[in-house]
Amino acid sequence: MTGYVLKRFCASLAVLLLVSIAVFTLFFVGTPGSIAQRFAGEGANQATIALVEKTLGLDRPLPVQYFDWLGSILTLDFGISFRTQEPVLEAILSRLPATASLALGAVALAVLIAIPLGTLAATRPGSWMDRTVSVLALSGLSAPTFLIGLALFYFLFFQLSQVGITIFPSGGYVPFTEDPAGWFRHLILPWMTIALVNIGVYARFVRSTMIDALRTDYVWFARAKGMGEARILGRLALKPSLAPLITLVGLDLGGLLGGTIITERVWGISGVGSFAVNGVMSGDLPVVMGTVIFAALFIVIMNLLVDIVYALIDPRVRLR
Repeated sequence: MTGYVLKRFCASLAVLLLVSIAVFTLFFVGTPGSIAQRFAGEGANQATIALVEKTLGLDRPLPVQYFDWLGSILTLDFGISFRTQEPVLEAILSRLPATASLALGAVALAVLIAIPLGTLAATRPGSWMDRTVSVLALSGLSAPTFLIGLALFYFLFFQLSQVGITIFPSGGYVPFTEDPAGWFRHLILPWMTIALVNIGVYARFVRSTMIDALRTDYVWFARAKGMGEARILGRLALKPSLAPLITLVGLDLGGLLGGTIITERVWGISGVGSFAVNGVMSGDLPVVMGTVIFAALFIVIMNLLVDIVYALIDPRVRLR
């Protein structure tokens, strides 16, 4: 197991290195003078721009610039925002609790609903429940996230507020440490926005893997021995079906922690995704690069954790 983990860890480091090269190439190779001009300001003269280039090291060879930038990243120095003049890493970390709360809650909600739906669909292929799961999966894949968010806003906030019912806030974020109840109320609709996209997909995935498990010889043997159907579903069918689901959920969670951009914009949540969008719109290069590296780091970490958990569940992975 230790050798397997070390191999996956080294592969993750290699992926992060390639991502850093790609990010540097996209943003630094080209016109370094424009970077200095953005940092110096629109009204800066050529002498000021040249001074900024020298101060930032933009006048040095590109390989030297890359390794300097990589060294800064490794020491957790993501640079300074052109727009707000605040450290990029501090700005990301200050917004991370909102994004993490949104991503973790949405995935948990989707999994808690999807597993029972997928199990019912697997035990009754061709039934109305099975068809409902298929429709949910297709709808989740087809409907844009912003459209689901706007629909929830209209029906569960706007229409209810017209009759004097204010169960859900219109948006924003309240830290859990300040008001747990307010934290939950502000996030329930954003959670539903993301969960509705994934519930059908997860349920369909559970259904497919459970149907395969229910057709195996050991399940038929257990039935022949008189084992109860509930026990067969829980111990022999559902458990092996959860391993592939963990992989799918882990990958989705890594992407969501990197920034739930659309949902944050719809519901007015100041998270990592909104921070990245503001950086793109204002041309704030350190913010854009920092959020891209931060998102890539989360995705790679979640991939590594998924590989480890999958190996713990299925010994065949370690043997391969």
